[in-house]
Amino acid sequence: MEQLVGDGFLLRRANAADVDFLVALATHADVEPFLAAVSARDREELAADIARSEAEPSHYGRFVVDVAGETAGAHAFEVSNRRSRIANLFGVMFHPDFRGRGIADGATGLLVRHLLFELGYHRLQLECYGFNERAMRHFERVGFVREGVKRRAYWRRDEWVDGVFYGLTQEDLEKREA
Repeated sequence: MEQLVGDGFLLRRANAADVDFLVALATHADVEPFLAAVSARDREELAADIARSEAEPSHYGRFVVDVAGETAGAHAFEVSNRRSRIANLFGVMFHPDFRGRGIADGATGLLVRHLLFELGYHRLQLECYGFNERAMRHFERVGFVREGVKRRAYWRRDEWVDGVFYGLTQEDLEKREA
């Protein structure tokens, strides 16, 4: 099983034993409102995601974050463009009990480095809702660059909301780390 070791946490590929945690996290009252309307939330969808992650490890991934033996959060990625080596990051969610400790920043940073330097992606991209200020601050701390806004693009919470786009290239990360 693929495992990446961070400072006080372990980032590993999700397995069948993680399905209940992922369902509970994706449906948690403090997490669910910030997930894309099309995000996997039930056992069947999340089990299928895990199976796909195991079958296509270079092109699709569902990861969980473990802290001192407890599962704290999750990340996912999917190849967007194989020829140009672009991956979409999505499904980034952390249980509220683990927020504010820097674990999310560390885990996302570790996954970003893994995708760019070990799996060879050139560019990572993501989109979040414009009302998700916590996510926007998080992605900017990790090094993502805000690239644009899709105005009033999604019907969420009985109103039209913006989608905010972020991107990160190998060069961005190398400059940041230099």
